[in-house]
Amino acid sequence: MRVQRHHTVPPGSGPYPAVTGVYTIDPAHSSLGFSVRHAMISHVRGRFDRFEGLLKLDGRDPSRSEAYVSVQTGSLATGVPERDAQLGGPTFFDSATFPLMSFRSTGIVPLGDHEFRIMGRLRVKDIELPLDLDIVLGGAGDDSHGQHRVGFGGTAALRRSDWGLAWNTPLETGGVLVSDRVTLTLDVSAVRVDPDAAA
Repeated sequence: MRVQRHHTVPPGSGPYPAVTGVYTIDPAHSSLGFSVRHAMISHVRGRFDRFEGLLKLDGRDPSRSEAYVSVQTGSLATGVPERDAQLGGPTFFDSATFPLMSFRSTGIVPLGDHEFRIMGRLRVKDIELPLDLDIVLGGAGDDSHGQHRVGFGGTAALRRSDWGLAWNTPLETGGVLVSDRVTLTLDVSAVRVDPDAAA
Protein backbone atom coordinates (compact mmCIF):
# COMPACT_ATOMS: atom_id res chain seq x y z
CA MET A 1 0.00 0.00 0.00
CA ARG A 2 1.30 3.42 -0.82
CA VAL A 3 -0.29 5.06 2.20
CA GLN A 4 1.56 7.30 4.60
CA ARG A 5 -0.07 6.58 7.95
CA HIS A 6 0.06 9.93 9.69
CA HIS A 7 -3.22 8.91 11.32
CA THR A 8 -3.72 5.17 11.40
CA VAL A 9 -6.92 3.23 11.85
CA PRO A 10 -7.48 1.97 15.40
CA PRO A 11 -6.51 -1.61 16.33
CA GLY A 12 -8.99 -4.45 16.39
CA SER A 13 -11.94 -5.10 14.13
CA GLY A 14 -13.43 -1.62 14.18
CA PRO A 15 -14.98 0.82 14.13
CA TYR A 16 -12.84 2.82 11.72
CA PRO A 17 -13.86 6.51 11.97
CA ALA A 18 -10.75 7.64 10.06
CA VAL A 19 -11.99 5.75 7.01
CA THR A 20 -15.48 7.24 6.62
CA GLY A 21 -16.12 9.17 3.39
CA VAL A 22 -16.32 8.88 -0.39
CA TYR A 23 -13.14 7.90 -2.22
CA THR A 24 -11.97 7.50 -5.79
CA ILE A 25 -9.42 4.82 -6.62
CA ASP A 26 -6.01 6.23 -7.57
CA PRO A 27 -4.91 4.06 -10.54
CA ALA A 28 -1.34 5.39 -10.38
CA HIS A 29 -0.93 3.80 -6.95
CA SER A 30 -3.17 0.77 -7.40
CA SER A 31 -3.00 -2.51 -9.28
CA LEU A 32 -5.46 -5.10 -10.54
CA GLY A 33 -3.86 -8.39 -11.49
CA PHE A 34 -4.70 -12.01 -12.22
CA SER A 35 -3.01 -15.38 -12.51
CA VAL A 36 -4.05 -18.59 -14.23
CA ARG A 37 -2.40 -21.98 -14.53
CA HIS A 38 -0.91 -22.60 -17.97
CA ALA A 39 -0.13 -25.95 -19.62
CA MET A 40 -0.78 -27.67 -16.27
CA ILE A 41 2.72 -26.77 -14.97
CA SER A 42 3.13 -23.01 -14.50
CA HIS A 43 1.16 -19.79 -14.07
CA VAL A 44 0.64 -16.85 -16.40
CA ARG A 45 0.26 -13.52 -14.65
CA GLY A 46 -1.19 -10.35 -16.04
CA ARG A 47 -2.87 -7.10 -15.13
CA PHE A 48 -5.38 -4.51 -16.25
CA ASP A 49 -3.80 -1.09 -16.66
CA ARG A 50 -6.90 1.10 -16.95
CA PHE A 51 -9.64 1.05 -14.33
CA GLU A 52 -11.54 3.39 -12.03
CA GLY A 53 -13.65 3.03 -8.96
CA LEU A 54 -15.75 4.74 -6.31
CA LEU A 55 -15.81 3.70 -2.66
CA LYS A 56 -18.44 4.86 -0.17
CA LEU A 57 -17.02 3.86 3.20
CA ASP A 58 -18.79 3.97 6.54
CA GLY A 59 -16.14 3.44 9.21
CA ARG A 60 -18.66 3.29 12.03
CA ASP A 61 -20.72 0.59 10.34
CA PRO A 62 -18.57 -1.08 7.65
CA SER A 63 -21.49 -3.25 6.53
CA ARG A 64 -23.08 -0.11 5.04
CA SER A 65 -20.08 0.58 2.79
CA GLU A 66 -20.28 0.26 -1.00
CA ALA A 67 -17.81 -0.25 -3.85
CA TYR A 68 -18.06 0.26 -7.61
CA VAL A 69 -15.26 -0.55 -10.08
CA SER A 70 -15.06 -0.53 -13.87
CA VAL A 71 -12.18 -1.98 -15.89
CA GLN A 72 -11.23 -1.44 -19.53
CA THR A 73 -10.83 -4.97 -20.90
CA GLY A 74 -8.58 -3.76 -23.70
CA SER A 75 -5.98 -2.68 -21.13
CA LEU A 76 -5.08 -6.29 -20.30
CA ALA A 77 -1.33 -6.96 -20.38
CA THR A 78 0.61 -10.20 -19.81
CA GLY A 79 3.91 -9.15 -21.37
CA VAL A 80 3.30 -11.12 -24.60
CA PRO A 81 1.63 -8.97 -27.30
CA GLU A 82 0.31 -11.95 -29.27
CA ARG A 83 -1.32 -13.42 -26.19
CA ASP A 84 -2.75 -10.04 -25.19
CA ALA A 85 -4.31 -9.69 -28.64
CA GLN A 86 -5.93 -13.11 -28.33
CA LEU A 87 -7.28 -12.36 -24.85
CA GLY A 88 -8.76 -9.09 -26.08
CA GLY A 89 -10.23 -10.79 -29.16
CA PRO A 90 -13.62 -12.44 -29.72
CA THR A 91 -12.67 -15.79 -28.16
CA PHE A 92 -12.09 -14.16 -24.77
CA PHE A 93 -13.04 -10.64 -23.68
CA ASP A 94 -14.09 -9.35 -27.11
CA SER A 95 -12.96 -5.86 -26.11
CA ALA A 96 -14.23 -4.28 -29.31
CA THR A 97 -17.80 -5.25 -28.42
CA PHE A 98 -17.52 -5.21 -24.61
CA PRO A 99 -14.93 -2.58 -23.68
CA LEU A 100 -15.80 -2.59 -19.97
CA MET A 101 -16.27 -5.11 -17.22
CA SER A 102 -17.58 -3.98 -13.86
CA PHE A 103 -18.02 -4.93 -10.22
CA ARG A 104 -20.53 -3.55 -7.74
CA SER A 105 -20.83 -4.57 -4.12
CA THR A 106 -24.06 -5.95 -2.70
CA GLY A 107 -22.92 -6.44 0.90
CA ILE A 108 -19.90 -6.29 3.19
CA VAL A 109 -19.22 -8.53 6.18
CA PRO A 110 -16.51 -7.61 8.75
CA LEU A 111 -14.43 -10.70 9.59
CA GLY A 112 -12.30 -9.14 12.33
CA ASP A 113 -8.64 -8.08 12.47
CA HIS A 114 -9.05 -5.56 9.63
CA GLU A 115 -10.43 -8.26 7.31
CA PHE A 116 -13.68 -8.05 5.33
CA ARG A 117 -15.62 -10.02 2.75
CA ILE A 118 -17.23 -8.00 -0.03
CA MET A 119 -20.11 -9.73 -1.77
CA GLY A 120 -20.88 -8.33 -5.17
CA ARG A 121 -21.76 -8.80 -8.82
CA LEU A 122 -19.12 -9.05 -11.55
CA ARG A 123 -20.25 -8.27 -15.08
CA VAL A 124 -18.13 -9.56 -17.98
CA LYS A 125 -19.48 -9.19 -21.51
CA ASP A 126 -23.24 -9.59 -21.04
CA ILE A 127 -23.04 -11.97 -18.07
CA GLU A 128 -23.40 -10.75 -14.48
CA LEU A 129 -22.80 -13.22 -11.63
CA PRO A 130 -21.97 -13.14 -7.90
CA LEU A 131 -18.34 -12.74 -6.84
CA ASP A 132 -16.88 -12.47 -3.34
CA LEU A 133 -13.72 -10.52 -2.55
CA ASP A 134 -11.68 -11.07 0.61
CA ILE A 135 -9.89 -7.87 1.56
CA VAL A 136 -7.56 -6.60 4.27
CA LEU A 137 -7.58 -2.96 5.30
CA GLY A 138 -3.99 -1.70 5.15
CA GLY A 139 -4.49 1.70 6.74
CA ALA A 140 -5.81 5.21 6.36
CA GLY A 141 -4.02 8.52 6.66
CA ASP A 142 -2.81 11.72 5.02
CA ASP A 143 -0.16 11.51 2.31
CA SER A 144 2.64 14.02 1.67
CA HIS A 145 0.23 16.19 -0.37
CA GLY A 146 -2.35 16.38 2.41
CA GLN A 147 -4.74 13.99 0.68
CA HIS A 148 -6.52 11.53 2.92
CA ARG A 149 -6.11 7.99 1.62
CA VAL A 150 -7.24 4.50 2.43
CA GLY A 151 -5.43 1.37 1.28
CA PHE A 152 -6.33 -2.29 1.12
CA GLY A 153 -5.41 -5.50 -0.66
CA GLY A 154 -7.60 -8.39 -1.68
CA THR A 155 -8.10 -11.60 -3.60
CA ALA A 156 -10.88 -13.48 -5.32
CA ALA A 157 -11.16 -16.77 -7.18
CA LEU A 158 -13.51 -17.50 -10.05
CA ARG A 159 -14.20 -19.91 -12.88
CA ARG A 160 -13.80 -17.95 -16.10
CA SER A 161 -16.15 -20.26 -18.00
CA ASP A 162 -19.02 -19.04 -15.81
CA TRP A 163 -18.65 -15.67 -17.56
CA GLY A 164 -18.39 -17.16 -21.05
CA LEU A 165 -14.57 -17.10 -21.20
CA ALA A 166 -14.41 -20.78 -22.01
CA TRP A 167 -11.84 -21.04 -24.84
CA ASN A 168 -9.33 -23.85 -24.36
CA THR A 169 -7.39 -26.53 -26.16
CA PRO A 170 -6.49 -30.05 -24.94
CA LEU A 171 -2.89 -31.09 -24.34
CA GLU A 172 -1.44 -34.29 -25.80
CA THR A 173 -0.18 -35.20 -22.35
CA GLY A 174 -3.63 -34.72 -20.82
CA GLY A 175 -5.41 -31.76 -19.33
CA VAL A 176 -5.95 -28.41 -21.01
CA LEU A 177 -3.79 -25.45 -21.98
CA VAL A 178 -5.43 -22.90 -19.67
CA SER A 179 -7.03 -23.59 -16.29
CA ASP A 180 -10.64 -22.61 -15.76
CA ARG A 181 -9.76 -21.22 -12.33
CA VAL A 182 -8.51 -17.62 -12.21
CA THR A 183 -7.17 -15.80 -9.16
CA LEU A 184 -7.67 -12.04 -8.98
CA THR A 185 -5.42 -9.84 -6.86
CA LEU A 186 -5.89 -6.17 -6.08
CA ASP A 187 -3.86 -3.55 -4.27
CA VAL A 188 -5.77 -0.31 -3.92
CA SER A 189 -4.99 3.20 -2.76
CA ALA A 190 -7.98 5.55 -2.84
CA VAL A 191 -8.22 9.31 -2.24
CA ARG A 192 -11.06 10.78 -0.18
CA VAL A 193 -13.10 13.36 -2.06
CA ASP A 194 -15.92 13.87 0.48
CA PRO A 195 -15.10 13.39 4.18
CA ASP A 196 -18.67 13.96 5.33
CA ALA A 197 -20.46 11.39 3.18
CA ALA A 198 -21.04 7.76 4.09
CA ALA A 199 -22.87 4.99 2.31
